[in-house]
Amino acid sequence: MSQILTKSPKHCGNKQGVNLDKFNKKLFKAFSALFLSILSLIFLVWLVLHPSKPEFSLQEVNVYQLNLSGTHLLNSSIQLTLLSKNPNQKVGIYYDDLQVYASYKGQQITADTSLPPFYQGHEERNILTASLGGTGLPVASSFGYEVGRDQTAGKLVLSLKMNGRLRWKVGTWVSGRYRFNVNCVSIMDFGPTIPSGPLSSKQGTQCSTTV
Repeated sequence: MSQILTKSPKHCGNKQGVNLDKFNKKLFKAFSALFLSILSLIFLVWLVLHPSKPEFSLQEVNVYQLNLSGTHLLNSSIQLTLLSKNPNQKVGIYYDDLQVYASYKGQQITADTSLPPFYQGHEERNILTASLGGTGLPVASSFGYEVGRDQTAGKLVLSLKMNGRLRWKVGTWVSGRYRFNVNCVSIMDFGPTIPSGPLSSKQGTQCSTTV
């Protein structure tokens, strides 16, 4: 008598489960390899191009008002001109969320002023101008004393700062956003014989930039 062998439904189900697990593993490996390849390509492009951070220099600063109202409220009006340069030959730069303000001895002396976003091509230069000001800005009680001491010394030192985000552009590829900070120092003649305003500086001072 011949024997007929049959597989139980349970056995078939186990085999199908094993095949499905193998398929999922192969699919996972394929996607992982593709993902790693894309990351490697991006990293290789980054290493080859290695974009340099943008350069900024302070072209002109005019201080029209820097007066205390009471003992610790400041009214200010400052006009500044910056030169922005993209030193890269193959990388463009998008600038977004630009904010500019002035500070004196660590105290912010103007409100934040927004600049419009813009794109900067390869090795391109752009002139940026901003009108900074503030009314009734709170400052330390020693502010008047510090300004008076600088007037006696004959020099007024201000910091002009810009914060924002930038994106690198290579061909059609655009990177994510990177925060950057610019700090410029302006030194102006400031003494008893100097007119009350405007105080001016046209030094072309190089600014420090961090990305």
